[in-house]
Amino acid sequence: MPGQGPQSNHRRINSLTQSPGFVGSFARFWQRSYASDYVGLAVLLTAYILLQFFAEPFHRMFSLDNLAIQYPHAEQERVPVTWLFIYAGGVPLGVLIFWALAFRPKGHKAHVTILGWFISLILTLFITDVIKNAVGRPRPDLIARCKPEKGTSEHQLVTWEICTETNHHVLHDGWRSFPSGHSSFSFSGLGYLALFIAGQCHVFRPRTDLGRVLLALAPLLGAALIAISRCEDYRHDVYDVTTGSIIGLLVAFYTYRRYYPSLKSRGCDTPYPNPADSADGKGFGKLKDEEERIQSARDFEVDDLDDDAESYPLNNMRS
Repeated sequence: MPGQGPQSNHRRINSLTQSPGFVGSFARFWQRSYASDYVGLAVLLTAYILLQFFAEPFHRMFSLDNLAIQYPHAEQERVPVTWLFIYAGGVPLGVLIFWALAFRPKGHKAHVTILGWFISLILTLFITDVIKNAVGRPRPDLIARCKPEKGTSEHQLVTWEICTETNHHVLHDGWRSFPSGHSSFSFSGLGYLALFIAGQCHVFRPRTDLGRVLLALAPLLGAALIAISRCEDYRHDVYDVTTGSIIGLLVAFYTYRRYYPSLKSRGCDTPYPNPADSADGKGFGKLKDEEERIQSARDFEVDDLDDDAESYPLNNMRS
């Protein structure tokens, strides 16, 4: 219908930003800052906390003679939750903080890099938990968790009510197998770090030295080892771990690309400009135009770059 297209919406937004008083000031602040990102992050974090306190998983029926859920319950995990947050959360954050202190990039670059990392983690946690509770797939160690009542039939479907385990978390967490939260979290945090290092090192340039490539791959190897440990503990099967890893990596890639151009871009080490720096006062509209120009002017095929174009972005981190 006429008047309801993108141009009409853009005009309405512009009219708000040009309004006098509080409404106009708030609209201009909203457009020319990352306020919406922080509001979204707060909403995601709140929703995730509520899930932890109030959400129960769907309890699929099961049978006691199902070999797929008769594995032992590991009391000591290879990567406990505390160490998961250290490996996939604390280590990447520490690396990013060290990078910011050592190379002293512009404030905007350090800001969006760390903000994107936080969003990647929280968004992954929320998505993973929503799916876990909705699917309600039994873990491979469900029978050991459940401790079924004596005399329960082994050849028919039963419900969780035949379980005698009194620890609420141990029991009900047995239906949160798909997807693997360790896998999604590790690939979200460490995967984001790998993308960032790949961009700063221009790993897709022709004849990039192997050291830079291995540096970018190292976080992914760490994430893979964490994911594999979940199969070794019989908390998940390969299907759970693979799906969780894909979710974490996709969220990390999506979040990273919201702030940085493609890794094939010549300017992949420089984030998109700050909307507050827009000279024409159009905020994110200006930012969108800038993204389109970067995509059209900077994207390249790796075979098109000659030897003379080689540069060393790690030596010029102030961009």
